Amino acid sequence: MGVHDAMYVLGGKWKIYIITGLLFGPMRYSELLKNITGISGKSLSRELREMELNLLIRRTVTGTSPVTVIYELTEYGESAKSIIGVLSEWGEEHRELIVRTK
Repeated sequence: MGVHDAMYVLGGKWKIYIITGLLFGPMRYSELLKNITGISGKSLSRELREMELNLLIRRTVTGTSPVTVIYELTEYGESAKSIIGVLSEWGEEHRELIVRTK
């Protein structure tokens, strides 16, 4: 049941990339769009909405002109850092294994 719940929250093509980007600090929408190769604006908007609903990120609208929206990880969102680290290590080991066996 726990894996199912985790995949529900972190699943999808882009959520882990968004979290990884936000681990470096808060970003504007345009910065996320620029830094995540291949994501469309529509997909980014959808993923950010879902992540906000699941309490992974915080959306802050500034009172500047023009209006600026900043996204940042919540404390809960930052708890995914260790999961992403382990996943990254596994991915690197997998790539090395595949390269060695070819």
